[in-house]
Amino acid sequence: MNNNQKEKLFSNKFIQKYLEKQSTESLKNKYKFSEIASSLAYYLKSFSNINKLLDYIYLIFKHIFNEKIILIIPLNYEGEIWHENIKISASDEFLKIQEEINSFFNRFNFSKNFKIKEIQIFENSLKNYFKEYKIETEKISSRGKCRGFIYIFSNDLSRDPITDNTNFNFIKNCLAIGLENYCLIKTKKNHEQLDREISTGAEIQSQLLPDYCPIIYGVDLAAHCRPAKQLGGDYYDFMCLKTNISEKRKEKARWALVIGDVMGKGIPAGLLMTMLRGMLRAEVLTGLPPDRILHDLNQLALNDLDQSHRFVTLFYSDYDPRTRKLRFANAAHNPPLLWKNSDQKIIKLDAEGFVLGLQKDAEYNCCEIKLNDNDLILYYTDGVIDTSNSLGERFDEERLIKTLTKLCKQSYTSQEILNKIFKKLDDFTGQNRHLEDDASMVIFQLK
Repeated sequence: MNNNQKEKLFSNKFIQKYLEKQSTESLKNKYKFSEIASSLAYYLKSFSNINKLLDYIYLIFKHIFNEKIILIIPLNYEGEIWHENIKISASDEFLKIQEEINSFFNRFNFSKNFKIKEIQIFENSLKNYFKEYKIETEKISSRGKCRGFIYIFSNDLSRDPITDNTNFNFIKNCLAIGLENYCLIKTKKNHEQLDREISTGAEIQSQLLPDYCPIIYGVDLAAHCRPAKQLGGDYYDFMCLKTNISEKRKEKARWALVIGDVMGKGIPAGLLMTMLRGMLRAEVLTGLPPDRILHDLNQLALNDLDQSHRFVTLFYSDYDPRTRKLRFANAAHNPPLLWKNSDQKIIKLDAEGFVLGLQKDAEYNCCEIKLNDNDLILYYTDGVIDTSNSLGERFDEERLIKTLTKLCKQSYTSQEILNKIFKKLDDFTGQNRHLEDDASMVIFQLK
């Protein structure tokens, strides 16, 4: 049976005709109801059109319980009253009361942010308005979550409650499953759309990080960022302080090297990192020393970061290839590790300073150091040292220093050192375990 035949078989017109024919016989007959139950189960299994399912349920109620008036109020996937799909199942003799129920419902305005207590107010009003009827209330529930409400009007006050009827309860449960399936499908589509948007955002963000390391005279550079999620809060950048010069002259110009980390990860951190990048790139062109750059950046970002309840750590440095002098200032970021080749030891490049985005009058110190042949600087974010293994042990700074020291004593390029540190991280965390935070590293090595 193809899809067109299925659609025709279970169309509202077909169902109406079928049920009208069967209503001349006793629909309490188990065999007849089993046919309806079978078709309803097939409908639930084969179709995802919730509007058709509600119409089907409405028609079944109408012809099985034709001495009753049944009001179906479903909730949509956002948990709000689904006005356009409210159904009133009633035979022709109840047309007048059906119109009155419609009129009453239209006068009762549910708020956009529907709350369960509103339905209680509605029920009380309904029972007060239609006192001549016995009104039974049933909640449509699935997996402990409310999916809607059913109200059964009966003018025979002495009859047994319809809620004791097994056929009614079966149809109600099928309706609950149908509504839940609709919500799950809708939620899945929303998640898929969100995943696509996040993937697009991650692609854009990855393009904001440098595609390649620039050529700086006498320097061998390597860099990589490994986000914990699709979008990350880590940031590194290389910026020439002279813009209107040739590529060849840029090699010997002063360069800014920066690495930063937005508190947290994921979409919020990624958005703040993107915002910070734009601000910093504008500040760098002023040519101010590192401490002034961080001071001004803090002033610019303060309001935005305060609203987000996040802060940023940032290490900013600039390097002059002609003098081999590196100036730097630190906004509470992990101090880069400097391998002094002449002394065969590692020292930390640190300067006093406060995180960005928390303190209005934060001040920053500027330090300067002269570099020599084969000196190397490792810039990194805390995702490197905070990563843990299956035993809960952190990689920590001490382990990073030992690893870097061992590598610096051998004749490796910056890229080889970077690759080996990441390999060391992977071996430490273990198989099938991911980094818990964004991890970024920049290797700056003098030839």
